[in-house]
Amino acid sequence: MNNIYFIRANKNKYGGAENYLLRLSNALTNQKINHKIIYSIFPKFIPSWLRVVLFNLQVCLTKKDKFYFSLDRITCPDIYRAGDGVHKVFLTIEKKSKTNLLHPIYIFLEKKCFNRAKHIIANSQMVKNDIISTYKIAPEKISVIHNGVSTKEFNYQKSFDKLSKEFLLSKDQKILLYVGSGFKRKGVKEFLNIISKLKDLDIKAFVIGKEKNIEYYQQLSRELSIDKQVIFTGARGGVDDFYTIADIFLFPTHYEPFSNVVLEAMSFENAVFTTRQNGASEILNNDFVMDNPNDFSVITRINHLLENPSKLDDIKKENRLKVKNFSIENNLQKTLKVINEVIN
Repeated sequence: MNNIYFIRANKNKYGGAENYLLRLSNALTNQKINHKIIYSIFPKFIPSWLRVVLFNLQVCLTKKDKFYFSLDRITCPDIYRAGDGVHKVFLTIEKKSKTNLLHPIYIFLEKKCFNRAKHIIANSQMVKNDIISTYKIAPEKISVIHNGVSTKEFNYQKSFDKLSKEFLLSKDQKILLYVGSGFKRKGVKEFLNIISKLKDLDIKAFVIGKEKNIEYYQQLSRELSIDKQVIFTGARGGVDDFYTIADIFLFPTHYEPFSNVVLEAMSFENAVFTTRQNGASEILNNDFVMDNPNDFSVITRINHLLENPSKLDDIKKENRLKVKNFSIENNLQKTLKVINEVIN
């Protein structure tokens, strides 16, 4: 197989697509498969809409006979992996400034990208359906390949000792967890509302991620009288330690093509709840899927697990087993099959 060129503008250690690409690249290297990653050469201080336009020119003007597997909306992909979902659908959920040129440019590039790609990979059935209904793309042109993660070994005692020093945790407290940047879309307000309505408030809830308006959420936790339970850590490394000590991962997002954090939490033996608007909900049992971010029937289900530790333990172990079907190696095999079909 000739060199595969993976296209992604940003190199961001907190981004879902960036982390996926890193895992995929490591898996390809392990299999001695030649590949290169092309990142944007343009500095971050350039307005984001202009960087997007320039990046498209950067990759498409130099393409020649290179095989492009793009993880970004560009006008010259061979295969496009729609890991960022459908921007046109996203804009119906998240109200963005009408004056920001980025959004019309994304929609222009997205339409060209879907039409010109020889094949599209969607990371969930939800995204495939959105592509078909929004852009009238033929269903047979789209394959669904769910995200993949690497299952890591973990040591509860070690992680607990480390974090209990910093956050004064006690062993008998149940831990709830949220991980993600961009709190509004990913449902931190709903997360806090759900926490405030739980029966047992002898819990700790961690909110991990970068957010410009973090003071708003801290104030909300005070208004809901849960500021003693909820800890906002900001963005930080070492998230694996939090997954390791957590019991329940709660992610009431408004729109997510397929969030890696769901797989990560499952791989660290967390019970996981998320919304139907998250493509990752497709791999969960229906009892763990909220109809929308404000589906407060989830409170009864979380209370039930907190009151039944043996049931909670069973679900945590089941999730660790289930996630083995979503390894990055599995993802790579399915992805290579699509690449080979397109090349040949």
